[in-house]
Amino acid sequence: MGSAWAAGSEGAVEHTSFFADPETWVAIAFLLFIALLGKILWARLSGLLDKRSADISRALGDAEKLRTDALRAKADAQRTLDEAAAEADAIVAQAREEVQRMQQHAAQHLETAIALREQQALDRITQSEASAAKHVRDTAIDLALTATRTLLREQVGSGKAEKLVDEAIAELPRRLH
Repeated sequence: MGSAWAAGSEGAVEHTSFFADPETWVAIAFLLFIALLGKILWARLSGLLDKRSADISRALGDAEKLRTDALRAKADAQRTLDEAAAEADAIVAQAREEVQRMQQHAAQHLETAIALREQQALDRITQSEASAAKHVRDTAIDLALTATRTLLREQVGSGKAEKLVDEAIAELPRRLH
């Protein structure tokens, strides 16, 4: 076009064929260049997009795997927590049973100790009563002997009194026991 215009300005117009015109070949070369460049760019761009798509798919797969692993870990942790809670409940129940058993044992031990002390107290009382009764009996015997001697001295003579006192003393243990 630029040459036709230049030729037209000189006054002579030359008609050349479409394929003989250098502008046509430049346009065809430009179009081929754009087509080849487009094809190369398209191949690289589609390769980059495919690579990006593969990376995204791989990242999604990894994310899904991580999510699955996290859910599994959460389930394992929950199961472990439930087992620990059940074990803690069992330990608490066992401790309560142990406390009740210890309380019962302590109560039985206390009752046994109380019964033993009560029996010891009753034994002491019985011993004290027996001791007091013996003391009273011994005192009564001493008083009776003293009173008998005094009575016999006053009523009977000194020779006969000794004989009666000796006989009474000999008979006292048999009669008192």
